[in-house]
Amino acid sequence: MKGAWLENRQLVFRDDLPAPVAAKGEALVRVRLAGICNTDIELTRGYYPFTGIPGHEFVGIMEDGRRVVGEINASCGSCAACTHGRRTHCERRTVLGIKDRNGAFAEYLTLPLENLHVVPDGVPDEVAVFTEPLAAALEIQEQVRIGADDRVLVVGNGKLGRLIAASLALTGCKLTVVGREHGEIVPRSFDVVVECSGNADGFALARQAVRPGGTIVMKSTYAGDLTFNASALVVDEITLLGSRCGPFAPALQLLAEGKIDPRPMIHARYPLSEVNAAFAHAEQQGVLKVLLTVSS
Repeated sequence: MKGAWLENRQLVFRDDLPAPVAAKGEALVRVRLAGICNTDIELTRGYYPFTGIPGHEFVGIMEDGRRVVGEINASCGSCAACTHGRRTHCERRTVLGIKDRNGAFAEYLTLPLENLHVVPDGVPDEVAVFTEPLAAALEIQEQVRIGADDRVLVVGNGKLGRLIAASLALTGCKLTVVGREHGEIVPRSFDVVVECSGNADGFALARQAVRPGGTIVMKSTYAGDLTFNASALVVDEITLLGSRCGPFAPALQLLAEGKIDPRPMIHARYPLSEVNAAFAHAEQQGVLKVLLTVSS
């Protein structure tokens, strides 16, 4: 099987990988299209000690011909987290292309059947491949109630930041988005700040911008440590909220209805065999989504 292999922070294209075999309750999926996200890039920098096939944003075909996208956390169903409804925090979970499960930068992958969602016929592959990051964006509204009167700041206007901003705009909130250069913001003036810049300076700006009693939603994953004044968070009663995966069904519905069109974010498309060139392109400043064509 052809695929990208990550080991010791080195990513190489290989054509000798063993094809996966679906376990009981799982499905074999032939990957058609996959997207490179910041987490994939950070894996090559040591964000998490992963060895295997990376990639977790994909659209593919099941053996029965259905076109699917997939939730990335495969849970055991029996641990304390699972039995209390926290399956994405399963104590024994594997995570597609990130933790103990080979991912989407290869011809085939496997996932539990319960993780897979059928893509509506009217949604093309290049739109469907954004389901996972859009679901992650929608998770914010699962965690924080946001309405028209809320002042919301999104720090970061990259791939995820733009999907977050597009999804938050549908709430009618008073929305501000700042990018890498950040720009001028009024300190202590936002009810909710979403930090998705991918760098520590973004958190510093988020902390400056949030009002006392407000909420900072953390969406960035990056290698390295983050330092901040914990006492000031206590005094200002700031809620610091981690946020990652989210609901696939609403994401697919928004894509099917055309309420969010991610296609302008696609900056390049490479064949799987050119995965290193694709990563180099994706790492360039200002580049948004780079896709890998895996199969037709």
